[in-house]
Amino acid sequence: MALIVGLVALAGHIALLLWGTRMVQTGIQRAFGPNLRSFLGHALSNRVKAFFAGMGVTAILQSSTATGLMASGFAAGGLVDLVPALAVMLGANVGTTLIVQVLSFDVSAVSPALILIGVLMFRRVSSSQIHDLGRVVIGLGFMLLALHQLLDLMTQYEGSSGLSSVLAAIAATPVLSVLLAAVLTWAAHSSVAVVLLIVSLASKGLIQPEQAFALVLGANLGTAINPVVEGHSGSDLSHKRLPIGNLITRIIGVAVVLTLLSPIARLSTMIDDDSARAVANFHTAFNLVLAALFLPFLTPYADLLSKMFPRRIDEADPARPRYLDPAARETPVVALGAAARETLRLVDVLTEMLTGAKAALSSTDRKALSALRAKDNVLDSLNTAVKTYLTSIDPDELGDADKRRLNEILLFSMNMEHAGDVLDQNLLPHLAKRLRRGLNFSREGQVELSRLFERLIANLQTAAALFMTQDERAARLLADEKVLFRKAEREGTEAHFQRLREGSIETMETSSLHLDLVRDLKQINSHLVAAAAYPVLEERGELLQSRTPKPDGRAIAETHA
Repeated sequence: MALIVGLVALAGHIALLLWGTRMVQTGIQRAFGPNLRSFLGHALSNRVKAFFAGMGVTAILQSSTATGLMASGFAAGGLVDLVPALAVMLGANVGTTLIVQVLSFDVSAVSPALILIGVLMFRRVSSSQIHDLGRVVIGLGFMLLALHQLLDLMTQYEGSSGLSSVLAAIAATPVLSVLLAAVLTWAAHSSVAVVLLIVSLASKGLIQPEQAFALVLGANLGTAINPVVEGHSGSDLSHKRLPIGNLITRIIGVAVVLTLLSPIARLSTMIDDDSARAVANFHTAFNLVLAALFLPFLTPYADLLSKMFPRRIDEADPARPRYLDPAARETPVVALGAAARETLRLVDVLTEMLTGAKAALSSTDRKALSALRAKDNVLDSLNTAVKTYLTSIDPDELGDADKRRLNEILLFSMNMEHAGDVLDQNLLPHLAKRLRRGLNFSREGQVELSRLFERLIANLQTAAALFMTQDERAARLLADEKVLFRKAEREGTEAHFQRLREGSIETMETSSLHLDLVRDLKQINSHLVAAAAYPVLEERGELLQSRTPKPDGRAIAETHA
């Protein structure tokens, strides 16, 4: 019975450690995720900057897996070369050791204070960023509390013959220790939690330094498996270059160090007889040495990976550009025509998303919503391809009219992508919330929303035609749609509140969702108008940007609406 109680307690403490680690990661990602991704993307110009960027981002996120997935996304999208992406991973592997260094000291006494402060930040502060940072502080408190409880549990069982027998059996085969820790890390999605568990075992003398180091090697190997498994799942093997390249470096490092484990363990104990510190130092040293050895040779290594995993062109991939002929860049008129044709594909994807979102007003198919959100990735890829293609055209070869058309194509493409972001980040999550809560719009409310969707889809088709024809009359009609959408929003809101006053149960349940959807549709329409109507009207001097009148009653004309 005591053994069962001990195992349950061990599992509970480990679960608390994992949950604390998870709270730190998700809190940081919610508070700073977009900024960290942007910072990482801008730091990939060379391998040294990329290395330190990877280390810094991972030290903050506490997840080399998250950093790896971001870097894999950049590499798969062609936004960064493989060499700096590999350098990011080497830095990420070092960055994930820093929190272990901090927590290897006995700072468990501050865990109650951290949890208290975190709860106050989470519950009492209205700022969403402070709210997310509260999650981080609570998570750190949970991690310290879990480590303290693990140490107490180890103290109770450090003389147990059963535990000693199990650990001795594992220690007899270092390769088994490596594999065991690798599987645990892969399953837990956290090398930090597994290494901290190893630190706890070593600090109580339950495992010897050599066995602890073998387990640390396994944790380092396991954390490289997650990006391979969770990364890009398409048929293009080139998307696997970065995660598999990182995994190969770990395998090589683990294999070499495993043969030298005994002398390394003896040297480590001579330097520092504190077992917990020795494990943390070995974890950091392994990753630093591995980075120092591989960083100078990343160029030939990247070439080898490119040959091992050649790029495969999937003709059916909707995110693959179809009309951007590199040879056409020598003839700007042809290149601009090709870019315009490619940009119209964004209209097709956005039309599919809007049509699917309209159907989701009454549908119960959650998979359909997930499929719609995936289409935003297609928009992102096509927009990136169009921008990259247009910016590669020699500006000296462009006349004034060509430069103006190039800017119009860029503006249209970016607004289509922004409209897709509104769908992906705002509108579709609102529809998903309806499904999660099991709510239904009132019949009148659904009719109003459906009409707005239909009007928006019609405006999208008008914008596409206007993008190609530059017709002044069509531009004025599309620009007037902003006024009509504002009117529809106002009238729809008034009708919605009237139904609330009449006591419609369905309207009460979906009140905030209804109004949020109307605002999202209005915002998407604004992107359509800005994409196609404003450039035409601005060129002809007919764009009145401000609705605020001058003292003499005339509207103020500006350069944008």
